[in-house]
Amino acid sequence: QVQLVESGGGLVQPGGSLRLSCVVSGSMFAFYTMGWFHQAPGKQRELVAQITSSSVTFYADSVKGRFTIARDNAKNTVYLQMNSLKPEDTAVYYCNRISPSWPWGQGTQVTVSS
Repeated sequence: QVQLVESGGGLVQPGGSLRLSCVVSGSMFAFYTMGWFHQAPGKQRELVAQITSSSVTFYADSVKGRFTIARDNAKNTVYLQMNSLKPEDTAVYYCNRISPSWPWGQGTQVTVSS
């Protein structure tokens, strides 16, 4: 059973930065396209960024130019560097494989507020 453990969230002022990490248990991590998602209160979970096995990246328009996704296959870890954070980035952030997804982890809360 694959487990996803997200970390790195917190409270940050607008314009600040955070780096999220997601450790994936199990093998064959390097072969999968991975994504970061966020879910704000009362809203559906949305894809924020994804990275393929060959490190081709995609970003939602709302975060393009501010967020960077990366992976370290030796550590079974995917990262999300978040810069120039805005209040509308406030959400719980999750990582997962892109289709089909694994069971979701607990996520990490990101709150952007002054």
